[in-house]
Amino acid sequence: MDDAEKDALAARFRAYLDLPPAPSLWSDAEDQPAAAPDLFSLLGEVAALKNEVKLESRQLKGALDEFRDLFDALKTAHERLADEQQRRREQDRAAQARERKDLLLELLELRDRLQAGHGGAAGYRPRGLLGRHQARTFATAMAQGLAMNLRRLDETLARRGVQPLPALGRPFDPHRMHAAEVESDPARSAGEVLRELRAGFLLDGELLRPAEVVVNRPDGAPDPSTPEPADIPPATG
Repeated sequence: MDDAEKDALAARFRAYLDLPPAPSLWSDAEDQPAAAPDLFSLLGEVAALKNEVKLESRQLKGALDEFRDLFDALKTAHERLADEQQRRREQDRAAQARERKDLLLELLELRDRLQAGHGGAAGYRPRGLLGRHQARTFATAMAQGLAMNLRRLDETLARRGVQPLPALGRPFDPHRMHAAEVESDPARSAGEVLRELRAGFLLDGELLRPAEVVVNRPDGAPDPSTPEPADIPPATG
């Protein structure tokens, strides 16, 4: 190859090197891939994200603690309210029981008066001949009316759980009876109830009113079943 050909070839090669750059395959700058961040920036972003997660975790923990405290407060308030309601129910039941007992005791007092009136009318014996028949007829009619009222009252009391307390002829019970008097009957056992001055009654099996009785204490030997005055409970109602 002569010098002329070499010069021509070199000129063509220089012309090739001076060509403008080829057009980019990316038409817009937005479509071009972002440049990869450097390691320092990446570590900074990770640290910031970690701090943010820690902050949100603390906030979440604080919210959970507040919710737990609120729940405990509501639970305590509910328990107090339940206890207060239970206490009020018990007080209401106790008040109703007292009112019921007081009413029944008043009815028993009425029964005592009816029974006394019935006994007086049934045992009435007119004196003198003038008007004797009329007086006896009136007393008999009154006794019958009082007996009817007494029977109805006993039925009413029985429907409400009131039953008479058996006492006559039984051993003295200091928990259910009041020894109003003491008599001596050698033919009867010591501590036996000889007479009943005022009837006792039970309410649903529990003592409502003690019986006032006359207790037998034979002369000569103290009986251990007969209570001393300190052991005799006072009468109620």
